[in-house]
Amino acid sequence: MINSHINPTSKPITRWGTMLAQTAALALLLAFCLPSGAEDRAVKSRVAPVYPEIAKRMRIEGVIVMTVTVDAEGKVTDVKTISGNRTLSIAAEDAVRKWRFVPGTAGDTVQVSMNFALQ
Repeated sequence: MINSHINPTSKPITRWGTMLAQTAALALLLAFCLPSGAEDRAVKSRVAPVYPEIAKRMRIEGVIVMTVTVDAEGKVTDVKTISGNRTLSIAAEDAVRKWRFVPGTAGDTVQVSMNFALQ
């Protein structure tokens, strides 16, 4: 037989803890409900970036993360770098502007990552 013991000195969950748990649950629910743009629009054609010569000489590598706005026809209308080396991001943005996505019913914003690695 298992003896269950309740400690009389244990504190009940505070109002703060309850609010924190509710906020976390709401955030998790929203994360599952909100559509991810990357899954909604597939890439139809990609253009590879040109590795900047200065970045090659300086042995600069890294991942560039961009937010890409795509219209209903699948054309890229805007590109903004979120993170990554500025020298590489210019080449990445130039390449992504030439990409074409599968047409959709409306414009979308998708997140694109591009890895620059020297061989």
